[in-house]
Amino acid sequence: MNPPDRALVLCVDEKSQIQALNRTQPALPLSFGYSETTRTHDYVRHGTTTLFAALDVATGKVIGRLHRRHRTKEFLAFLKEIDREVPEDLDIHLVMDNYGTHKTEKVRAWFAARPRYHVHFTPTSASWVNLVERFFGLISERWIKRNSHCSTRELEASIKDYLARYNDDPKPFVWRKTADQIIESIARLSDKLNNWTNFW
Repeated sequence: MNPPDRALVLCVDEKSQIQALNRTQPALPLSFGYSETTRTHDYVRHGTTTLFAALDVATGKVIGRLHRRHRTKEFLAFLKEIDREVPEDLDIHLVMDNYGTHKTEKVRAWFAARPRYHVHFTPTSASWVNLVERFFGLISERWIKRNSHCSTRELEASIKDYLARYNDDPKPFVWRKTADQIIESIARLSDKLNNWTNFW
C-alpha cells in the first residue's frame, strides 16, 4: 500500500475475551534455567473485556479503547474516537479483517458519510497480515499473561496503563521479509500440508 501524502495508515482490530484472571497463588521467583517466572495454572475468572486498537503503521503508536462487548455499537464508538484523535486534514486508511462487525450497514453508512476514510480488508483467513495482531501478541505476552487481576475493572486499568507506557516510546513493527518471500513461504507450507494430508 502506498498512501498519498497527508494520509495515515491504521491497522484496526479488536482483541476480544481478554480474561481477568486472579491466580490462586503468587508467581514463583525467577529460577536458574527459566526465562520467566512460574505461575500456577489454577485461577479464578472475574469476567472479560475487549480491546479495540488502531496501530499507526508509521510510528507504532496505538489508539486503544476498552469495552465489555464487541458489537457494532462499540466498534462505532471506537471509530469515533479515531476520528477525534486524527487531525481533520489527514486521510485515514484503515486495514481491517473481514469480521462481521466491520461490515454492518451502520458501519458502512458511517464510512460513506466520511470520505477521508479508505477501508482495506485483509484476505479471508489472513488476519496475520494486519500488524495490529503483532501488538496484541506483545500486550498478551508481556503484560496480560504476566499479571493477576481481581476484577474486570482492574484488568482494564492495567491495559490502559500498558497503552500509556507503550505510547511513551512507540516503535513501528517492520516486516523482515518481502511480500514475495512471505508468499513463497506460505506456498511451501501449503504444499507440505497437502502432501501430509494426502498421506493419510
